[in-house]
Amino acid sequence: MPKQLSASVEDDNLRAAVARFDDRMPSRWTAPVISTVLTLPAAFLALVFAGLSPMACDSCDQAQNARFTPSFDTAFAVFQAGLLLALTLLLVSWVLPWRRRLAPRRVLFAVLAPLCVICSYVTFVAMVDWP
Repeated sequence: MPKQLSASVEDDNLRAAVARFDDRMPSRWTAPVISTVLTLPAAFLALVFAGLSPMACDSCDQAQNARFTPSFDTAFAVFQAGLLLALTLLLVSWVLPWRRRLAPRRVLFAVLAPLCVICSYVTFVAMVDWP
């Protein structure tokens, strides 16, 4: 009797291990890779364009410059926070455990990362008082 009980427990442990292995997603890396390929270049280009935008006020007079500079400083800080949020979302999409039940969350975080870059840049452009 104890031999059968021991075999039953071993079978249960084996089934549990197989179930845990089967719970892994075969295409677990697809959403984070696509998101990374989209987010990182978009963030770089947005940062370059935002960084070059103070040149729009090179020929400004003193009154225009007085309006532009504070609005640019605030908008750029908000833009950097948005890029940090996008990087965090991208990192979360990679770090989530590779289980089927977490697949929708992984896809959600992967989709939100490039959208966050776009929204951050649009917010930056809207916040700056352009000359």
